[in-house]
Amino acid sequence: MTVQLAIPTVTRIGWIGTGVMGLSMCRHILAAGYRVTLYSRTKTKAQSPLDLGATWAESPGAVAAASDVVFTMVGFPQDVRAVYFGAMGVLAGAQSGTVLVDMTTTDPALSCEIAEGATSMGLSTIDAPVSGGDVGARNASLSIMVGGNRDVVQAVMPLFELLGKKIVHQGGPGTGQQAKLCNQIVIAGTMIGVCESLLYGYKAGLDLNRMLDSIRSGAAACWTLDNLAPRILQRNFDPGFFVEHFVKDLGHALEESKRMGLVLPGLTLVHQLYNRVMALGHGRSGTHALILALEDLAKTHVTLPPA
Repeated sequence: MTVQLAIPTVTRIGWIGTGVMGLSMCRHILAAGYRVTLYSRTKTKAQSPLDLGATWAESPGAVAAASDVVFTMVGFPQDVRAVYFGAMGVLAGAQSGTVLVDMTTTDPALSCEIAEGATSMGLSTIDAPVSGGDVGARNASLSIMVGGNRDVVQAVMPLFELLGKKIVHQGGPGTGQQAKLCNQIVIAGTMIGVCESLLYGYKAGLDLNRMLDSIRSGAAACWTLDNLAPRILQRNFDPGFFVEHFVKDLGHALEESKRMGLVLPGLTLVHQLYNRVMALGHGRSGTHALILALEDLAKTHVTLPPA
């Protein structure tokens, strides 16, 4: 099947999901001159792209019927399944030749299931989860991990380039999701290291801003130190990526590990700690709220002295 290269004003785009990241991503597509048909579970969250010229649709299927390329960016695997396989879902509305791009982080097996169902209908699919959080979405600097047919991926590459700076084709269906789970494993390990270093530095009596200024220029340098450690010190736990979504991702990674016969004790520990964050009532906080579980265990609270 030949898929046409995406071109502004010509290629019709469908967008489903305007959450923390999806909203900014959709706005980038609109700003590039593409016609966008939009659906979100909560219409009020879609007002910004609607104000920019997007057209509202009443269901995922209606979006697909009006689009050449459909993007989905929703929350959980059950949401993905409903969006694609529901009675008013994407597969019910899409016409032969449509490209379906799921950017949700979900179960790799579900991505393969979508690909199998879509292929039988003359549709093409891509799984393209992202990393970079709310900052990367706003700045169009996401890392995009892509699974699917190479020719189809190349056809939608102009659209990916509006959303991210690092776009890597991993292989066939589901491989984008597998790469994203590798990403989440690294983030989990890095986050516990950053949070424990802040807790340790605080108990040692260090000036935490000064300590961070020192270590972020050495071998410990990482995105989490630069972007999330300052938020922790400000006690700002607004989400760039929800804890409840991260717990879901880590659960998928553990399930896949078990299937492959792997034991990942570090991942298991961080998953347990994030479940503790959930129990503390912070499932809708950002992933850097991991510090709250560690503070709860240590019976201490990282605070900065008055300026």
